[in-house]
Amino acid sequence: QVQLVESGGGLVQAGGSLRLSCAASGGGFSIDAMGWYRQAPGKQREMVALTSRGGSTVVSDSVKGRFTISRDNTKNAVYLQMNSLKPEDTAVYYCTGDVRPSDSVTARVYWGQGTQVTVAS
Repeated sequence: QVQLVESGGGLVQAGGSLRLSCAASGGGFSIDAMGWYRQAPGKQREMVALTSRGGSTVVSDSVKGRFTISRDNTKNAVYLQMNSLKPEDTAVYYCTGDVRPSDSVTARVYWGQGTQVTVAS
């Protein structure tokens, strides 16, 4: 059973930095696209950043220049370095990955449990 486990959230002052990590547990699979979404209270979940297995990235305009996504395929892990944080970045951040079992050509989307990021003004 594959699980995506996030860490690194917390409370930070505006202008500060946090680094989120997400690693997939288990074996017998590979992960295609991985990324981060977030959901603020009363708002829809939105894409923050995505990265392909080859390392190409897509970053939301709202965080471009402040957030950087990276991954380590050897660890089935994805990271989100968040700098110059703003109060409007406050949300629950979710890790996601397109997980493909070794014996299948079909990938399934998995989500982590979410980690709270709170930016105080």
